[in-house]
Amino acid sequence: MSPADLWNLVLGAVQGLGGIAVFLLVLMIGFCLVFDWTKFRPTRRSKVVKSLDETVGPPISYLPPDVPRGPVDQLAGSRRGAS
Repeated sequence: MSPADLWNLVLGAVQGLGGIAVFLLVLMIGFCLVFDWTKFRPTRRSKVVKSLDETVGPPISYLPPDVPRGPVDQLAGSRRGAS
């Protein structure tokens, strides 16, 4: 076996494994996008009921992230008394 044949064999193996890796990445990302996209549609028109409040109550309106939520100390309950 000549060095040129060995080089062609190594190059072909790297190209094959790279192609398989790219194909699997595209396949997994595609599945994640397609099946995850359904979470973002409103559930009023959906056949899936996420909660009873959402079905019989008014539509749920989500607050934007920059709205102040009030004075809340999230770590207040996790402090252990040192006294």
